[in-house]
Amino acid sequence: MYKRILVATDGSTLSKKAVASAIELAATCTAELVALKVVPRYPQTYFEGSIPLSAEEISRVETQWAEAAQVQLGAVEKAAKAKGVVVKTVTAKSDVVSDAIIAAAKKHKADLIVMASHGRKGIKRLLLGSETQQVLTHTHLPVLVLR
Repeated sequence: MYKRILVATDGSTLSKKAVASAIELAATCTAELVALKVVPRYPQTYFEGSIPLSAEEISRVETQWAEAAQVQLGAVEKAAKAKGVVVKTVTAKSDVVSDAIIAAAKKHKADLIVMASHGRKGIKRLLLGSETQQVLTHTHLPVLVLR
């Protein structure tokens, strides 16, 4: 059925459930799993919402974020291998999470995207947006959304 499944994770409880489901599905289909963590870039200006930092401090913050991503992806890799699933871990640096997910799915030739929906409603959804909604409306691949 599926040969390569991309699962996006942000380390949240819901995302961990999506990862577990993606691993089970990959094991059932004998599919390869691509685990993706999108890391934001540090805002560079006051208008982007940052506190002015030196280039060295920005580099340190971004390195910390990348290291935290590797820890999260390492946990996914360990869980997948325990189920006998071949897994590849990928970190993408982007301010637009949905675009990074779609680009990674194309790059790694995924035939399914698995991700969690945080289920925001009303004004929170309007203000915070929905990465899941953006992926659903901008990709041609099937998307499995878990809550």
